[in-house]
Amino acid sequence: MRKQLVLLGTSQYDSSIAPNYRHSACGPTTMHVILNYLNDSAPSINELYKQLGSTKIGLFKWRLIRNLRRLHPSWDVRTCSLKEALQEIDAGRPVAIRFDRYFSLRWRDKKSTFAYHWVPLIGYDIRDNKLWLIFHDNGKPNHDSIIRQALYQDNEKVLSFVKITPH
Repeated sequence: MRKQLVLLGTSQYDSSIAPNYRHSACGPTTMHVILNYLNDSAPSINELYKQLGSTKIGLFKWRLIRNLRRLHPSWDVRTCSLKEALQEIDAGRPVAIRFDRYFSLRWRDKKSTFAYHWVPLIGYDIRDNKLWLIFHDNGKPNHDSIIRQALYQDNEKVLSFVKITPH
């Protein structure tokens, strides 16, 4: 069973993003992609970097939720479970996911796809009774955003999900 939303990804290393933001712009880039999908209008990634409270070491989940609620007070923005995240995909809405070995105290877990990275979850696939998460990777210095997949089982201990539901 496969479900995948069609949305346009963006690289956090795009030339429109301030050079001093690029290395830590995965959170604002993820939100830019999701907000553009949900309401076809989002502040620039540079603006989101400031509005969401991003730092050189990344974007804290609690800060993302608090500041996105300030930007969209009528929306439901909160941490959610895997089940809720998949329900959001089924309802046609992407979800922000964070891979985080450091603050989950799993820094030695080398199996996870990323040590620390925010990405838009755009789908899932169940193959051979295993759940694969489909997401837009926000690019690297030398390539654009690409759609990738990661086995949930290899990442579950370092993942957190944030749903963004407009009202």
